[in-house]
Amino acid sequence: MTVTATATKSPERPAHRDGNVLRWLGAYAASMIGDSVYYMALAWAAARTGNASQTGLVLAVGSIPRAVLLLGGGVLADRLGPRRVVIGSDAARCLVVLGLAGALLFTSPALWMLIAVGLVFGVVDALFLPAVGALPPRITAAGQLARVQGLRGLASRAANVVGAPLGGVAVAVGGPRLAFAAAGLLFAVSLPLLLSLRISPLPAQQESTEPSGNAWHELADGLRHIRRHPVLGPLMLAVALSELGFTGPLNLGLILLARERDWGASGMGWIVAAFGIGAGASALVLAVRGRVPRAGLVMCLTVLIGAVAIGALAYVPSVGLAAFVAVCIGLFAGLGGSLCGALMQTVTDPAYLGRVTSVSTLFTHAIAPLSFPVTGVAVAAWGTGPVFVASAAVAATGAVAALAFTRLRRAELPR
Repeated sequence: MTVTATATKSPERPAHRDGNVLRWLGAYAASMIGDSVYYMALAWAAARTGNASQTGLVLAVGSIPRAVLLLGGGVLADRLGPRRVVIGSDAARCLVVLGLAGALLFTSPALWMLIAVGLVFGVVDALFLPAVGALPPRITAAGQLARVQGLRGLASRAANVVGAPLGGVAVAVGGPRLAFAAAGLLFAVSLPLLLSLRISPLPAQQESTEPSGNAWHELADGLRHIRRHPVLGPLMLAVALSELGFTGPLNLGLILLARERDWGASGMGWIVAAFGIGAGASALVLAVRGRVPRAGLVMCLTVLIGAVAIGALAYVPSVGLAAFVAVCIGLFAGLGGSLCGALMQTVTDPAYLGRVTSVSTLFTHAIAPLSFPVTGVAVAAWGTGPVFVASAAVAATGAVAALAFTRLRRAELPR
């Protein structure tokens, strides 16, 4: 009874002052920094061991199990509870990476070894990503979910800023061996924080829901829940189209644009940094404010503005103007994405949250990256301008389609 009483009182505090949320945030940040260090170490180890095509294979191999198993990871998160799945996946990463670092004390990295670790990480990501997205409604009140999304965005940006340089320093000082050890220790740091979380139970009527015993039936049930829901269905459509529109230009397209305009690596660096500043500012706004009135309408409009900015990026004449446009993209697209996540967690029946998160994650981490080769081929054929405009049109279509659904347009976050 004591644990339950504590769990119901603590979420009333603002998320940024709630020790339970801050422990989750610390665990999430440590895990994300560990991810960045791990990928840096993997890339260097692969480049030193094999040729360019083999390096690409090592870096890409983890995407296969991630894409195939993501929806199953959502089912598992709903079955076992997201906290158990997150703890198990972080523990698995810790053991595998520290084991690899230990093995490299006695032998040089082999391609088969790196490929095996990459496959394990792909499987673990398929479990981790849906579960970590399903945790916030279990650790705080519904009215704090937007603030939690903002804090999560800040943690992600900080991890990107800290992780890559940390991995680079570790590789420079002690080679991939030291970098893998550093990544494993960061995963280890997150474990006690996750173990100390206080988890609120699901409402009584949902706690009594028994798993069907058939994972396929549970997955199909989750997909039906999305399709029939008046807000979730349109929200997933907006997520799918906006991710397809934004991902290509903001990754491969930006590299090709900088090369086409002779802006060089430094110019591209300024643009990427500007985008990060805008995205960080949007996360900070949500983290501080905690709630945005008319969240559904604001989400649609900010994604639409971000899409227009993507189309404009290919036509600005200088690095300075490109950086300004990139700030706008980060600010508006980042705010729209965070509001989308907060609305998703607010309107989803908690018993389905792992499966719903897995579907949105499938679009962002598995399907959207498929636009990379399409973007490359299209830029080679028509140039950056038409491709950026076409990508912007795809993202804008998602925002306009979402605006057409009254329930989503009028959706509000809890007070």
